[in-house]
Amino acid sequence: MTDIRVWVDGARIPADAPAVSAVDHGVTVGDGGFETAKVEDGRPFAMTRHLARMDKTMAGLGLPPADHDRIREGVAAVLDEPIDFGRLRWTVTGGRGPLGSDRMGSTLTYIVTATAHARPPATGAVVTVPWVRNERSATAGLKTTSYADNVVALARAQAQGALEAVFGNTRGELCEATGSNIFVVTGGVLRTPPLDSGCLPGISRELVLEWCRADGIEVREEALPLEVLEVADEVFLTSSIKDVLPVSAVDGRALTAPGPLTEKVMGVWAAHAARTVDP
Repeated sequence: MTDIRVWVDGARIPADAPAVSAVDHGVTVGDGGFETAKVEDGRPFAMTRHLARMDKTMAGLGLPPADHDRIREGVAAVLDEPIDFGRLRWTVTGGRGPLGSDRMGSTLTYIVTATAHARPPATGAVVTVPWVRNERSATAGLKTTSYADNVVALARAQAQGALEAVFGNTRGELCEATGSNIFVVTGGVLRTPPLDSGCLPGISRELVLEWCRADGIEVREEALPLEVLEVADEVFLTSSIKDVLPVSAVDGRALTAPGPLTEKVMGVWAAHAARTVDP
């Protein structure tokens, strides 16, 4: 843990040093939002889009807007020495609060961290889990610090030798993975769950949609039964660290990874991502 660079409310501190109040609302009830961005050659990727998504999360939580300049100050502090490849995360909480769910109107707490990260594998297996995303939840589509469901589901997947766990929603539709969006290929067409499925509006998901359509690859956002994973010809995940990651197996069913359409999407991603660090 000591190799994680940490900045809290204006100061760099050791990773194992006390830094946040025990009654911070982010600690007591998970009242806050966060963003994770890839760092490559010392520079964060798609930071403007990540900041815009945090604005939506804070508004959805009923918290004041996060100060972008404050976040950028923290980012500069933790990236003062370049990281070849890594993970950048900033977290903004509701600040000090009571031990219950009500708020005190405190000053927001700002936390920025960064660390080197192993590059993702070339492919990975996924498993479905029996728990669901609630697409009608007050926090559906928000990137909040309340991540216990993801922790439990990912631990189950890893215990089965898988890279990720995949959720359906309360309607029995395909939704997302714990930290990734999911795409499938059926009938030669690329498809992904729509945002009203309850999935997070992933930055990498958004870029895949934009870049594929710009390059003439059809992508459909449509409701899909969870069972589509039993028949899909290709499956891939997208996330800030994974970019486009081909899925080699779903619940033990082997898939070609990457399949032909996934390989095209990976090429589209590589070409567009090489043009700018802040698309």
